[in-house]
Amino acid sequence: MSLFRRLPYVLPSLLILALAIAMLLHGPILQLPNYHHFADRRAWLSIPNAADVLSNLGFAFAGAWGVCRLWQDPQLVRSARVAYYLFFSAVFFTSLGSGWYHLAPDNARLIFDRIPIAIACAGLLAAAWQECYGQNEPRNVQLGYCALLAVLAYLSVWWWQYTDVPSFASTDLLGQTKAAPQGLGDLRPYLLLQMLPLILIPLLHWQAQVSRAKRLAFASAILLYVFAKVAELQDHQMFHQLSLISGHTLKHLLATAAAGVLVYQLKIAARP
Repeated sequence: MSLFRRLPYVLPSLLILALAIAMLLHGPILQLPNYHHFADRRAWLSIPNAADVLSNLGFAFAGAWGVCRLWQDPQLVRSARVAYYLFFSAVFFTSLGSGWYHLAPDNARLIFDRIPIAIACAGLLAAAWQECYGQNEPRNVQLGYCALLAVLAYLSVWWWQYTDVPSFASTDLLGQTKAAPQGLGDLRPYLLLQMLPLILIPLLHWQAQVSRAKRLAFASAILLYVFAKVAELQDHQMFHQLSLISGHTLKHLLATAAAGVLVYQLKIAARP
């Protein structure tokens, strides 16, 4: 195990490679045909799908709060400031993109929901790496690393859009051809990008022997985000059982709470 701590990129690289191979073996992961059919379609004050639209305000608050905290205290997370600015800015723009999408859900609007989410995942991953191992990196290296991950994040959404045509077909490593019908598209790169922070950040924290308080804060945020994804999958079931709130609205609230925890942890030192 000491080898992995001396060479911190080895184990993360192996995990990324394993996940990428698993995605290739699986073949295209298609968007659910009924993805845009959310449970709670109630209007309020002439706002359609009001709960799913207005619950995005939390992202605007959390993103703005994070940016303000960084701006007010130049000593916070000095080794990862660029990445955290990228993350919290993307969280803020998620509020705008997701809110606009939920006013009239379709694939054309969904692009503007997914791009900031993807960039937020990239920014958080960059922040975790730089906070663990980037203490001596100059600002231009931080900028370059964040720019590269942001471009890859955008490309993960572009791939879904590009494959969202009837003519797209993909052959997996077992030789099986899978076609993506129109309106679905291949989500593998986008889903991989969402998975990586959940897996790699705890690993990076273990390798770098990050402080217990910092690890607990990130673990809480990750757990909240996992619960958010579970709630998203239970959208209709939760709405039918609870009536007051749907699974997708709850997803927004739980993900907002996760972002709030990440604002709070900025003041926690990475080293014990």
